[in-house]
Amino acid sequence: MDRKEKIYSYINSREYTPLKFDELKSVLCVPDGDIEIFGEILSDLMREGKIFLTKRGRYESYKRAGFVLGKLSCTPNGHFGFVIPDDDNEKDLFIVPTGLSDAYHDDTVLAAIDTKSGKGNKPEGHIVKIIKRGNSRITGVIQRSDGVFYHLSPDSQRIYASVIIPISQAQDSSIGDRVLVEITDYPKEGKILGIVSKKFGSGEDLKSNTEAIIAEHSIKQEFDGDTLKEAQNAPKRASQNEISKRLDLRDKLIITIDGDDAKDFDDAVSVERTDDGGFLLGVHIADVTEYVTPGSALDNEAFIRGTSVYLADRVIPMLPVELSNGICSLNPKVNRLALSVFMKINKNGEISLDKLAKTVIRSAERMTYNNVANLLENPSPKLLKKYEYLLPTLSDMRTLAEILYKSRKNRGSINFDFPKAKVIVNEKGEPTNIIKEERKISHKIIEEFMLAANETIAELAFWAEIPFVYRTHEPPTVEKAEDFNKFLSNFGYCIKGKFDKDNPIHPKAFCQVLDKIKGTPEETMISTYMLRSLMKAEYSDENLGHFGLAAKYYCHFTSPIRRYPDLIIHRILKDFIDGKDVSQFASIVPKAAKNSSDTEIEAEYCERDVDDLMKAFYMQQFIGEQFSLTVSSVTSFGIFVELENTVEGLIRLADMKDDFYEFNENSHEIVGQRTGAVYKIGTKLDAVLVKCDLLTRRIDFVRCCDFDCSMIKNNDKHGKFSKNSNKKSHRKHNRKPKSYKRHQRKR
Repeated sequence: MDRKEKIYSYINSREYTPLKFDELKSVLCVPDGDIEIFGEILSDLMREGKIFLTKRGRYESYKRAGFVLGKLSCTPNGHFGFVIPDDDNEKDLFIVPTGLSDAYHDDTVLAAIDTKSGKGNKPEGHIVKIIKRGNSRITGVIQRSDGVFYHLSPDSQRIYASVIIPISQAQDSSIGDRVLVEITDYPKEGKILGIVSKKFGSGEDLKSNTEAIIAEHSIKQEFDGDTLKEAQNAPKRASQNEISKRLDLRDKLIITIDGDDAKDFDDAVSVERTDDGGFLLGVHIADVTEYVTPGSALDNEAFIRGTSVYLADRVIPMLPVELSNGICSLNPKVNRLALSVFMKINKNGEISLDKLAKTVIRSAERMTYNNVANLLENPSPKLLKKYEYLLPTLSDMRTLAEILYKSRKNRGSINFDFPKAKVIVNEKGEPTNIIKEERKISHKIIEEFMLAANETIAELAFWAEIPFVYRTHEPPTVEKAEDFNKFLSNFGYCIKGKFDKDNPIHPKAFCQVLDKIKGTPEETMISTYMLRSLMKAEYSDENLGHFGLAAKYYCHFTSPIRRYPDLIIHRILKDFIDGKDVSQFASIVPKAAKNSSDTEIEAEYCERDVDDLMKAFYMQQFIGEQFSLTVSSVTSFGIFVELENTVEGLIRLADMKDDFYEFNENSHEIVGQRTGAVYKIGTKLDAVLVKCDLLTRRIDFVRCCDFDCSMIKNNDKHGKFSKNSNKKSHRKHNRKPKSYKRHQRKR
C-alpha cells in the first residue's frame, strides 16, 4: 500500500475524527521534508472526490459523510441513470431525471443518498459534484441549423444533451452528415458545445456508421510514421546469433491450429506420451518481445491500443501487419523465436511445470480448426492422405483435452455454451449472411491447452514472487449471489448456504445449477441470468484468482501479438529466465493492468456495436416478413426476442394491444392481466419485422396480432408495402410462420 492509499485509508476509517492539516500531519508523523508531498497527496484525494474540507477546514471522507463516489451510467432514452460505486460492496444508486444536474453518461460523480429504500427497494439520490467528465468526444448526425449553430443528434442514446456546433467550426459539414465532435465546453445544464473534428459521410451510410462507432470508442486505426518505420525495419527472419542462444525445438512435431482466415499465428502446440502413461504438453508462443522493445514506438503504440479489435469487416491490429503477419507469426516451415512452456499432465489432469524456456521452433503444419475436426471425426481420403502422419498426435491431443476438461469441470470451472454469431461480409464490407459459429473438437483442444498454459505460468509467477499481470475474476458480490438465488427459487432450485464475506459462494455451486437445468425449458433463462450475476474479469497486478475458471492462479500468456498484457508478461518472464532483476517491472505492471482492462472494455463494446449495426443492416431486407422467435430477455418496457441466427430484436410493451401487460420483476415475466398470457425467457412466438434502425442499431418486431402496415411503410426498403397496402395483403404474404432457415434456403 503506497502513501496515498494509507492516508486515504486512515481518513476513511471508523476511528478517524476530522482533523485540520497540521493536526493530520502530526497524527501521521509526516517528516518536515515531506510536508509539500503530503499536501499534494491531500489535494489529489480532493480532486478525485474522495475527501473534502469541511466548513471548519477539517479533512473528511465523502464516504464517511454518506456520499457515493462512482461512475454515472445513464439508460438509453430513459433520462435517468445509476451511479455505479467504486466500492463493489455498495449498492448502485438510482438517479431520477431531476437529480442528474448537468452530469452525463460515463462521468465520474459524487452523489448524495436521498432515500435508502426508494422505487424497487433501491437507494435513490442526486448528483452533487462532477469529479471528471467521461466523454471528450461524441459522434452523431447533424439534424438542423439555427443559422449560427448546428444541432447534433448524438449516436449514443445515453447522452441527454443538446449538442451544439458553431457552423464556422463544422468543417464544411451539413445537415444529414455523421460527424465526430470534440467537446470544448459544458456551458450550462443540458448543453454541450463542440467542434467537428472529422466528417464520416451520410448518416444513413453503413460505412459512416461503422467509422463513427470506431471513433466513438477511441479505437486508433492508423499507425504513425515512427511505428510503421520500426515495423518495416524489423528483420524478416530469425537471426542465427539469437537461434544459437536458445533451446532448439526444430526437430519436434509442432503445429498451429487456427481459423481458416487467420494470418497471425501466435501459438503452436506439441504433445508427447510419457513413460508413466501421462502426457508432455508443449505450448509455444511467439516471442514478440524480441522485436518490440521497451520504450520503442512499437511498444508505446501497443500499450496505447492494448488489444487487437476484431470487427465483422476488418481487424484493427495492436501491431502492424509487418510484424503480426510476418516475423512474429509462427508460420509453417520457417524458423521462429518462441517462449515455450512444457507441462507434465497425468491421467487425472493434474498439471506440473516441466520447463519454461526461450526457444526456436519450426511449425510443421498450419492446421485449421475445420481440417483438424474433420481428420478426427470424418476424414476424406484427400485430407487423410495429406495429413495422415499427424493423426496419432492429433488423437493424443484430443485425449489430453478431454482429460483437462474433465479435471477443470470437476473442480468447479463454469462452462457456458451460448452460441456465437459470425457476420459474413462481401468485398464492400456489407453483411451477406449471419451464421452460428460451431464449436468443434479442435476449438476445445486449443482452448484447454491455452488454459493450462495460462494457469501454469501464473502459478509460477506467484510463487516466484515476481511483478506480474494476472487475469482475475472475483466472486459475485453477496448481493448478486442472493439476487440470483432468489431468482432460482422461482423454478424450484436453490444454492444452499449463507452468502457473506466469510463464506463466499464457490463456482461449483453454479456448475451444479447448470447440470440440474440442462435440457429443461428454463435452461436458457437461468444460464443467461447466471452470466449477468457474475463479475467482469479484468487485469490486475495482484493475484485474486479466477472465479469462473475455479482457478487459484490465472493470466493471459498466449497471445502477445494481440494483447499487451501477454507481451509485458513475456518481457518479465524472459528476464526471469535469464536471472535478471525483474523488480523494475513493479512500477510498470499496475499501469499495464489498468490500461489493458480499459482498452479491452472499449474493444469489446466496439466489436459488439459493429456486430449490432451489421445485423440491423442485414435484416433490413426482411422488413415486413414474419419470423418464429424465442424470448431472450424480459424488461419493464418490452421483451427481447431472438432469431435462430442469434439476431436479437425488441417487441415493445406499448405495441402489445390485446391486453394490459405487467412486468413481474421477481419472476422476470410479463403477464397479461385479462388473458393471463405469460412471456418469459424461452417463450416461442411469431412476429413481424417492422424496423431496423442503423443509428440506434435496434431491430423492432411486433406480434402478428398487433401488426399494422403503417408500422413499416416508412422503413420499407424493397417496395413490399405501398401506401395502399393493408393487413390482408400481409396475411396472405405470411400465411405460415417463416423461420430464418427458410428465408436462407429461398435466397
